[in-house]
Amino acid sequence: MLLLPFLALLSIPFCIAGSADAAHEKLIKLAASNNGVIKLDESTFNLLLTPNRDWSASIHFTALDPRRKCGPCKEFDPSFNTVGKAWSKVPAEHRNAHFFATADFDNTMAVFQKLGLQSAPIVQNYPAIEGPRKPANGRTSPIVYDFGNGFDAGPLAEQLSQFTPIPIPYKAPFDYARIATAAGVLLVIASGVRAFLPILRSRWLWAAGTVVTSLVMTSGFMFVRIRGMPQSGGNGQWIAPGYQNQFGQEVQVVSLVYGLLAAAFLMLTVVTPYQTNAARQRLQVYLWSGVILVMFSVLISLFRVKNRGYPFKLLL
Repeated sequence: MLLLPFLALLSIPFCIAGSADAAHEKLIKLAASNNGVIKLDESTFNLLLTPNRDWSASIHFTALDPRRKCGPCKEFDPSFNTVGKAWSKVPAEHRNAHFFATADFDNTMAVFQKLGLQSAPIVQNYPAIEGPRKPANGRTSPIVYDFGNGFDAGPLAEQLSQFTPIPIPYKAPFDYARIATAAGVLLVIASGVRAFLPILRSRWLWAAGTVVTSLVMTSGFMFVRIRGMPQSGGNGQWIAPGYQNQFGQEVQVVSLVYGLLAAAFLMLTVVTPYQTNAARQRLQVYLWSGVILVMFSVLISLFRVKNRGYPFKLLL
């Protein structure tokens, strides 16, 4: 009489092992029928996370029904499916040790309630409970995927490869749009070169560019950029006291003063001497001399603000 209960007790491990093997075979077929991603309901969810499993799983919890109005769910779903499809290409001994699955809210409401999930999308990675892939630290609770890198498939495959037997062989698709855009830009540049070539060959254009660059650089532009100085002070002050400080607005004012001084000297030396009308020539001499006097006065007044101890001034 005691033999039958004893035999039944001995057969329990074999029954459990048989049920795990049957569940594993069913999961393999479900993954193969849907490009490597198992579509879960409450029954297959429990099957995937059977307590004596020797496989791991990455489960994507989502809400794709239009009534749920989950924009991130629709945005992320193709990336997860792409990574799952890439995993389906690995050899069977590795592929069958880790499964990818999707649990839609409308098909697994009880699962969402059981896990206390209040938002979507969420990706949870469940480790193996038994076998050689059981975590050394004994952890059985799921690890949640961090969406800090966005919804792209590349970062997803890289992070989920930490939980798969071998890295996921994901390769980003060829970006035809970028190539087309680059080709369009090159075409526009090539067609515009002929039209803009005379302008680019103009000595006056390059001379003006050189003069403007020189004025801006000698006014302290790189000093402000390297030190990260603000455009102006906190109280609206645009002149920073001291020789070791300079605001961005100072660069603009000083370069304008330098530019007007250079233009005035240029007019006096290049244009005015060739005036045939004596009255017009005299007027230009007075005009540009006055500009030089006023601009030097402004420059010296700015210098006095920077250095409070400077005793001299011109007009201002």
